Amino acid sequence: MPSPQQRSRSLRKVQVRTPSGRTVTHYEDKKNSQALCAICKKPLRGVKTNKIHKYSKTEKRPERPFGGYLCHNCLERLIKLAVRGF
Repeated sequence: MPSPQQRSRSLRKVQVRTPSGRTVTHYEDKKNSQALCAICKKPLRGVKTNKIHKYSKTEKRPERPFGGYLCHNCLERLIKLAVRGF
């Protein structure tokens, strides 16, 4: 039975084979997936994905409207549409 701290669902279980041939379960932190644009699904630049809890809010994503949610191309397209009144 795993210890209480390892029963958390926030840890991922990895099956590892030891040199003796035994298979044991190691518990690791889950890795975050890369941030994607909500419209075109391209990876976002300037968004931190590893050890996210270490960074402050302003370090995690760009400081612009929809930063960390839309890529610059989609944001530019939306702003132009809004200004033109479509």
